[in-house]
Amino acid sequence: MIKAGVGRSNNPDAIKAGAEACQQAMNQAGGKADLVIIFSTVAYDQKKILEGVKFVSKEIPLVGCSDSGEITAEGPTSKYVAVIALNTDLEWTIGIGKGTDKDSFQAGKEAAEQVKKKAKAPPSLFLMFLDGLAENGAAAVRGIQEIFGKHFPIMGGSAGDDFAFKKTFQYYNDQVLTNTVIGVGISGKFSFGVGVRHGWEPIGLPMKVTKSKGGVLKELNNQPALRIYEDYFGKKAEELTKEPIARMAYTYPLGMSVKGSPELLIRDVIIANEKGEITCAAEIPEGSEIRLMLGDPDNAIQAAKEAAEGALSQLKGAEPKVIFVFDCMARNKLLGSRIGEEIVAIQSVLGRETPLIGFYTYGEQAPLGGVLGPECFSVFHNETMALLVLGE
Repeated sequence: MIKAGVGRSNNPDAIKAGAEACQQAMNQAGGKADLVIIFSTVAYDQKKILEGVKFVSKEIPLVGCSDSGEITAEGPTSKYVAVIALNTDLEWTIGIGKGTDKDSFQAGKEAAEQVKKKAKAPPSLFLMFLDGLAENGAAAVRGIQEIFGKHFPIMGGSAGDDFAFKKTFQYYNDQVLTNTVIGVGISGKFSFGVGVRHGWEPIGLPMKVTKSKGGVLKELNNQPALRIYEDYFGKKAEELTKEPIARMAYTYPLGMSVKGSPELLIRDVIIANEKGEITCAAEIPEGSEIRLMLGDPDNAIQAAKEAAEGALSQLKGAEPKVIFVFDCMARNKLLGSRIGEEIVAIQSVLGRETPLIGFYTYGEQAPLGGVLGPECFSVFHNETMALLVLGE
């Protein structure tokens, strides 16, 4: 049995906002739940938000993170708190890994170890909520795979802070944390499907990564990496380093060729320095071939629909009961006033009445190409629509 309720609030009082959103969710879930998940703007005092939610949810296990916009079945919002209450006969096991600013791999591994140790039955799926400013988001995914295996399905999103790129927050029971990865193992009898598409198109000629370290892209074709944006935008390095380059380049990310993916794997650029180095949201290994990418609203909306269709097909006839949406904040910016069309496209496939929750992320974690089974390989994405649908 899977029953879920979703609530949201933008009450100016943070405690009341948390309580209102949670109460709505609990009411729709039948008055009880075995897990509560929260996504919230950083405009609210984070401890007060949690206080309000806990006032209603009491001792129910709780996880979640801050965001750059909330998503529910009613559509996208900004500066809200959104809550889902999950009333199921499944086992939800939560764990935490710390120190993502120093060693994301170890943090991911630690969260996975806790989940594996505490779970009464082996999980079939791992949900993760990662600090959006982690030193290497891809390494956190590998840390989880170290414990659960290379082909284990991992889904999730990286916390945001309303496009400020200063500090993100993660929620674990009654704690507000930073520099952490929160893990949730799901065990029991249930069906699930995933959809992973972005719709961005490559422009310009391929370039080879000749020097990089982790998430820092140093040289392309033996030239300073920033040259790719200097040439395209016609701006000098000094202009591109005055503020986070992400503010300007969110519609022009980098795409990396990866075996097994029908689309190039996207990498967001976050900041650049005077040396011409670009820090990305996750690693781009030396030797990789990359392209500058261009976003188009129509293609992005179509990609969301295709992601929903892919997830539905994997349910193999099971009824969608809960939809989780991990959607990059760059897509939010790209779509602008058309932002709601993306969610409508998903609902046209998965049902308008199906409980839906999600957030605008600083990165998405999902199987490459949306593939499950023996060929499943979960990776860190950017600028991508990543959907998880639970069914029965």
